[in-house]
Amino acid sequence: MEKVKFLFLGFVFGIILIKAEVVSWFRIQEMFHFQAFHMYGVMGSAIAVGMLGIWLIKRNGVKTISGDPILLEEKKFSKGNVIGGLLFGMGWALTGACPGPLYALVGSGIVAIGVVILSAVLGVFVYGVIRDRLPH
Repeated sequence: MEKVKFLFLGFVFGIILIKAEVVSWFRIQEMFHFQAFHMYGVMGSAIAVGMLGIWLIKRNGVKTISGDPILLEEKKFSKGNVIGGLLFGMGWALTGACPGPLYALVGSGIVAIGVVILSAVLGVFVYGVIRDRLPH
């Protein structure tokens, strides 16, 4: 029952994504064709808020709700990041949906996105099978 608050927050977040049109196929296509600033503005402001949040966490030693320290580890760059980013971007451009809002799209009545969800699950499965042979 404790997790109901997270389910509620997920519903609210999904509504916000839909109302802000960031899950709109047309908005995403505008972004990839450099025809509108909408998505760049949303992503840019999210990056700015995230950077500010990380800076405040590091500066003030913020802890989790349970009192544990928040550990932010440095990550090394690898060519796998570039390959993964390119695959992600191509999938996003082709489907018009990134993984985050897939369920919001289903909730808004776009049931055809189920094909994308199944493809994403299949992709995760394939990654799990070939993970050890990939550049990390």
